[in-house]
Amino acid sequence: MMRPGAPITVLVLACSVLLIQACSVRESRTLTDKNGTAWRPPDPKAIPQGPVGDNIRLGMRIFNETPKYAAEFVGNRQNCSDCHIQGGAQPYAAPMVGLSGLFPMFNQRANRVITLEDRVEECFVRSESGRPLPYDSPKMVAVVSYVHWLSQGQVSGKPFPGRGFVKLPKLTPDAGNGAAVYRDQCSGCHGQDGAGKPPILPALWGPDAYNDGAGMNSVEKMAAFVQHNMPQNKPGTLSAQEAYDVAAYVKSKPHQRFNPVFASY
Repeated sequence: MMRPGAPITVLVLACSVLLIQACSVRESRTLTDKNGTAWRPPDPKAIPQGPVGDNIRLGMRIFNETPKYAAEFVGNRQNCSDCHIQGGAQPYAAPMVGLSGLFPMFNQRANRVITLEDRVEECFVRSESGRPLPYDSPKMVAVVSYVHWLSQGQVSGKPFPGRGFVKLPKLTPDAGNGAAVYRDQCSGCHGQDGAGKPPILPALWGPDAYNDGAGMNSVEKMAAFVQHNMPQNKPGTLSAQEAYDVAAYVKSKPHQRFNPVFASY
């Protein structure tokens, strides 16, 4: 007989194996330059010692374990890296690479020119369903320092080649078919109830997930993210239609309401 708690343990271990396998799969999906040289993110071992390096390391920890290192600003159990995967370095998974050289920029949702700090705030009040980091706070400085570090070697003002998500055709989603796709391709890690197992496996709906004002609550954006990056052990195997369908299914599930007090973000 399986001991109490064992099913969850088995689930986490199984999905951890998928994450490890996914890393080897992604090796063949990384960006290459015109000479065929693969792009690689900066090595954390090269982060310098001293105050500058301490800020970068704190920013990395906040990015990868947000509820742990920025608990007072988070209203769920989402990490920044749940959407900006591989610590914000994965191409076509909304990477942070190169962003420091693109801001300030006009933001259509906010209908104004925003700074990189403003963009960080958007994630905290939408994806993390929390409240804004003070602009001059040590944690904001740390997150921005981490983005600057990730962006080293990029040309200022020129978008990173893997910026944003892949481009998919606009399709009509079928949430009913998405339920079957979710059951077969997603529930093994995220659970039939969408609750995941934070912080390892993020929730996709419910109180621990992003709110309904987050970018991932857009069917088009989630479909593009899913089609290229999921499932973790075989990314890119879902068709564009399947990605649209499962995104519509996830959107149909309960999410926290976005706090209108933060509508300017």
